[in-house]
Amino acid sequence: MMLLNIFGFLNISFADILDILMVAIFIYLAFRWIRGSAAMNIFIAVILLFVLRVVVAAFNMKLMNALLGTFIDVGVIALIVIFQPEVRHFLMKLGSRYGMAGKSRDFFNKLMGIQDQKMAGGTVNEIAEACRAMSADKTGALIVFPRKDSLDFIVETGDIVDAKVTRRLIMNIFFKNSPLHDGAMIISADRIVAARCTLPITGRSDIPAHYGMRHKAAIGISEETDADVVVVSEETGGISFVRGGNIKSINNINELKLLLGAGEGTTEEKRATEGKQ
Repeated sequence: MMLLNIFGFLNISFADILDILMVAIFIYLAFRWIRGSAAMNIFIAVILLFVLRVVVAAFNMKLMNALLGTFIDVGVIALIVIFQPEVRHFLMKLGSRYGMAGKSRDFFNKLMGIQDQKMAGGTVNEIAEACRAMSADKTGALIVFPRKDSLDFIVETGDIVDAKVTRRLIMNIFFKNSPLHDGAMIISADRIVAARCTLPITGRSDIPAHYGMRHKAAIGISEETDADVVVVSEETGGISFVRGGNIKSINNINELKLLLGAGEGTTEEKRATEGKQ
């Protein structure tokens, strides 16, 4: 069904308008999720090339259209390889936010036997007290708490511990002379699953300079999965809580206990650009 006829040769139908809207939404989501990353400038350049190709095709410039088509076809494959982490992050966000949400996601998780890894009150207390002690001693720590998303691919990068959570064990693992202190600890439910694990580093360029590699790793894993992360700064002793790419400075140990025990974020969570260590 024809709706508009522009310049006598550009015919626009309802399907064309729907097509344009869908592409616009896709571009908007992609822009939102890679904003601040190293891929931002490349993304803008790719959009400009696509717009140029549409204009060239509209004016039936065959040679230019063929050259741009070949360049874009090869370039897209190259960009997917080069920016594989950003592409994976975008697809994971797309699936987790729009693929299944609310009751449909809960139903799928129950069907697959996937449960949120919640901790007992005693375990939360042990973790919080260990963080308090490490903060006082300025002992660096990075602790990851998986929820529904599997972290098996992270566990495989470290050393299996499989021990009950105690403050003494946590402090011993992160003691600077311990062979397991460098890297992240994975705590699931009431067990220390692994230590010395390697986390993905966020590609965002808007992270304040006072955040170190532990904070960037915490943001990275929280962007790719639904895990919560606690960071103790080796430089300042400050404690931070990270979820979904948002970082929050912890002012007192009871606040940390509440965040670890509740399993849900607070309205006080801020972007990393607004947080203070």
